[in-house]
Amino acid sequence: MRDSPDILVHEVKDAKNKAVKFSAILNVGENKEFDFVRTLYEGAIAGGAAGLVVEAALYPIDTVKTRLQAVHGGGKVVLKGLYSGLAANLVGMLPATAIFVGVYEPTKQKLLNSLPENLNALAHLTAGVIGGVASSIIRVPTEVVKQRMQTSHFASTSNAVHVIVSREGFKGLYAGYGSFLLRDLPFDAIQFCIYEQLRIGYKLAAQRDPNDPENAIIGAFSGAITGAITTPLDVIKTRFMVQGSSSQYQGIRDCCRTIMKEEGARAFLKGIGPRVLWIGLGGAIFFGVLEQTKQMLANKRCPMPEKPIQPR
Repeated sequence: MRDSPDILVHEVKDAKNKAVKFSAILNVGENKEFDFVRTLYEGAIAGGAAGLVVEAALYPIDTVKTRLQAVHGGGKVVLKGLYSGLAANLVGMLPATAIFVGVYEPTKQKLLNSLPENLNALAHLTAGVIGGVASSIIRVPTEVVKQRMQTSHFASTSNAVHVIVSREGFKGLYAGYGSFLLRDLPFDAIQFCIYEQLRIGYKLAAQRDPNDPENAIIGAFSGAITGAITTPLDVIKTRFMVQGSSSQYQGIRDCCRTIMKEEGARAFLKGIGPRVLWIGLGGAIFFGVLEQTKQMLANKRCPMPEKPIQPR
């Protein structure tokens, strides 16, 4: 027996309603007027908070990774002073991460609103690169001082800055700037793109936003994958930043050639274990704190209506 016209109309309307609800889940806030300043401000706060928590929690792993990458040949890695340079790094990383996320969020929103839906991955990649360039002004000097202290070159932050500037000039604080961008721009773009695409995929599957533990798992996976992929670039960046005034390497190509000749191809994977562990755990903490802070700021700006008390 064929369905009656009323039943068919009802089924079509029901399907349309489900499609509308499903589309709304994937495009939350898309119809709201875009506020660049507010998005930048909230992104900066959320990014600063997330970066601060990650650096404070996982700094020793980063120190071990740096020392593994800096040592030449079969040299030994010292496991003392794993928190060396932490205070200086926190002072620099807080504004640097705030700048990155503060630039990334509004740039991403602008690009998502301008580009076709099938190019949203390009929007995430581009926003990651732009955020990385903006934050590199602070991130590079912070990284130089941190890594010099991690490899036991200096006793204090002030001493490190004074010696670097006196021996190498102000440009010494930006040692390895090119290699830093070579590592961090692909890293930022790939990590945030993987994270955003996985969240979109999760929303498609679950038809809802991921909760805090789910955001942390997605962040850990995207961080670990990106950390492994970019380890060779990180090794090159570390060698440039810790070489000091000796100028052992004349450029990125010379650095790669020297490492390959003296230590072999495996040297480009030095520190991959601690790096994947550090960035995987860091990704879980960073994106978990980031999304939670963004949600807290959004709730503060637009409080959720209280549910009426149901009479018994």
